[in-house]
Amino acid sequence: MTLISVIIPAYNERDCVDELARRLAAVFDSLPAYDFEAIVVENGSLDDTYERLVAVRERDPRFKIVQLARNFRMDGGITAGLDYATGDAAVIMTADLQDPPELIAQFVAKWEEGYENIYGIVTDREGTGPIRTFNSKAFYWLAGKLTSDRIPRNASDFRLVDRRVYETVRGMEERNRFIRGLFAWSGFRSIGVPHKREPRFGGVSNAHSLKVIDLAMKGIFAHSYVPLKVISVFGAALSLLSFVVLVALSLRFLFFGVPFAGFGTIVGLILLLFGFLFTMLGIVSEYIGLIYEEVKQRPNYVVRETLGVDARQRHKPPLSL
Repeated sequence: MTLISVIIPAYNERDCVDELARRLAAVFDSLPAYDFEAIVVENGSLDDTYERLVAVRERDPRFKIVQLARNFRMDGGITAGLDYATGDAAVIMTADLQDPPELIAQFVAKWEEGYENIYGIVTDREGTGPIRTFNSKAFYWLAGKLTSDRIPRNASDFRLVDRRVYETVRGMEERNRFIRGLFAWSGFRSIGVPHKREPRFGGVSNAHSLKVIDLAMKGIFAHSYVPLKVISVFGAALSLLSFVVLVALSLRFLFFGVPFAGFGTIVGLILLLFGFLFTMLGIVSEYIGLIYEEVKQRPNYVVRETLGVDARQRHKPPLSL
């Protein structure tokens, strides 16, 4: 029977685990033509999320647990789940139930039609503040402009991908991983399914603005060289402008003399140019930082313990404590 792996990173989700398991089990039972396995990646939680997951597994062996040694953020947790997935397709979702498990049935229907990458498109974000909403809109607009619209607007990590797709992505050895960008880059036959993002079922969101902005910047820098090209274009344009201004001031001096000292103007321009300079250096440093992380070749996650999954099924030698 066709197997579908459901990958769920969970960090400090003690209030959501039981309801998540209940709703997923109902979805599994509503699709009897498929076998399901839920690989929950316990991502270094500080509460009793792991203990609650163990209790869930005791009730339903379809739930399997991969416990990480510490928090490796969302993309590290997804990477771990992909490495242990064995299904003919894989569903990626969050544990806070903002991604409605009931949508999996629609994803499966699209998969049966021949689509290989079926992703959720967030049409409305309930319970999200104005700052977070603005950050999301700004990111997708900027990412679309810098990647030639490779990353679909408002696409989330919530998706179903065919085995060929997730094997392609998990074979990429990047350390600075932006999962939805990797799926978009890999191609395959893709389609979006609109849905409303519900408020968190319980607990407190760990996606603070600074973390979200940091992830967004890494995603953009990892998938676009446009910021580096902007530096060259800006430098050339500024040099041309400076030459034109220098010629104009020289002619003005020859015909009219010096009209004013211009000390304040010169200082202002110097400060402005230094601001541009350090901004450009900041962009370059971000790319150097990404290169530094890649060169170190550290793993994307470290496994502390597994329940229900065999380390031998992992597609590459595991790094465990």
